[in-house]
Amino acid sequence: MAYGRRAKRILDLVTTAPALVLLAPVLAVIALSVRLCLGSPVLFRQTRPGLWGRPFTLLKFRTMTEARDEGGKLLPDEKRLTALGRFLRSTSLDELPQLLNVLRGDMSLVGPRPLLMEYLDRYTPEQMRRHEVKPGITGWAQVKGRNALTWEERLALDVWYVDHRSFWLDVWILLLTVWTVIRREGISHPGEATMPEFRGIVKQ
Repeated sequence: MAYGRRAKRILDLVTTAPALVLLAPVLAVIALSVRLCLGSPVLFRQTRPGLWGRPFTLLKFRTMTEARDEGGKLLPDEKRLTALGRFLRSTSLDELPQLLNVLRGDMSLVGPRPLLMEYLDRYTPEQMRRHEVKPGITGWAQVKGRNALTWEERLALDVWYVDHRSFWLDVWILLLTVWTVIRREGISHPGEATMPEFRGIVKQ
């Protein structure tokens, strides 16, 4: 394959390293804002599946409080999401720390979004193919509807990307991502603060 992992890695590095330098002031301002509004830690860390489902630690700016109910259970996302958090999510600025994940080799700039570890045993064999490439900060599903899509649509688009990935497709997705972020499209699923839980194929 002409566009293999090495070429994709080179694209990631030559794009991510300068981006981190240019965005350093923005990252510092956001980190300070999160620290003042939500306290410590500034970064949200969570184990997610990477290439072939291998776990890695995903980084994001925190957007939610740790508010819990009387039983000690975390409140629903919409009740923990702060005004700052809504702004960071609507502009996708909360995703910027993932540039460090790309630099470390856990992620790529473009690829299927890394979802939750508990979803791994809920995928069909076809859907599981989304893990044949590194997860990305953005991807084909993100520029085709993002969280406004159904899970079946989103996962099908991820597999389509795996089968059709190329240098120029990655460049096209990166350009479309800028437009999607500017328009703030598909930030949340209808009726949800973010995206409902993926429960796998519904059996009739």
